[in-house]
Amino acid sequence: MAVNSITITKPDDWHVHLRDGAMLQQVANYTARQFSRAIIMPNLTPPVTTVAQAKGYREQILAATRDYPDFQPLMTAYLTDSMDVEEIVRGHAEGVFTATKLYPAGATTNSAAGVTDVKKIYPVLEAMQRIGMPLLVHGEVVSDEIDVFDREAVFIEQIMQPLLQDLPELKVVFEHITTKDAVDFVVAAGNNLAATITVHHLQINRNDMLVGGIKPHLYCLPVAKRELHRQALRKSATSGSNKFFLGTDTAPHAIGDKESACGCAGIFSAPHALESYVQVFEEEHALDKFETFVSLNGPKFYGLPVNEKKVTLVKQQQDVPDLIGQGELTIKPYRSGERLGWRLVTE
Repeated sequence: MAVNSITITKPDDWHVHLRDGAMLQQVANYTARQFSRAIIMPNLTPPVTTVAQAKGYREQILAATRDYPDFQPLMTAYLTDSMDVEEIVRGHAEGVFTATKLYPAGATTNSAAGVTDVKKIYPVLEAMQRIGMPLLVHGEVVSDEIDVFDREAVFIEQIMQPLLQDLPELKVVFEHITTKDAVDFVVAAGNNLAATITVHHLQINRNDMLVGGIKPHLYCLPVAKRELHRQALRKSATSGSNKFFLGTDTAPHAIGDKESACGCAGIFSAPHALESYVQVFEEEHALDKFETFVSLNGPKFYGLPVNEKKVTLVKQQQDVPDLIGQGELTIKPYRSGERLGWRLVTE
């Protein structure tokens, strides 16, 4: 029987890039409209490494989302080789830092100040294990000799497995997983390891990005992989397992930065994230598992209360605009120009 609407607990987004300045003002409400809480990535310039910086950034976000006063940004600390252990512990105790973020140096946008050797941050990670603070991981090895499509699998072998062996009680979120290797690893690991999955990795493979001409607006890091990996992600997301939950990794870049010789990595999926996710679950005949993935698993892993409010999605077509924003900050959103089959009903 066809489903014409679905009402679920209001979700959270466990991986969001809001940028700062004028771009923050332009994009923040798209996330705040759909989600009660969002884990905010700290890869600004300069990166968010101190409690004071995180407090200041949080105030900027709250000011930019005044139209949605119930929206709660959850701040993270950007880990560096010289990170101060006490700063992290204090930030967590004060309710400023929800988690920390591990970027391997050079892995993605604004990651130059990231970690060069995970052993250098073991004192921080040991303290986090002690206080129950989650570590969020961009899981790629970026050595020149590693093929870009193999970065995630090599990271599991070289970094993730030893890390979890050395710190068996550290809570870790393997973010934006893209491979069957990662799915299998997360499923086999203990309950201290979970993973987020983006909607674009559920919907596109590398052919979508490369066949018929390069599509810069589908370029992201970790890069989309083969179809067999996309199918593994869809199976895991719609399985009902508490190991997987929503994290859009929405990452806005102005058109000029995407359609350039460099072609910055990042997909801006925030405007219609929930409508895109629900389409995947409908296609996989798993609408009964949708709320578990988008609304329940994340809070459970983070040890946070489930949201009390509800949202409704209805089976109603809508067109994604070709462009969002103005002037030099104009963005081409994910699925621009396409017709979606679902619509989020706002309160």
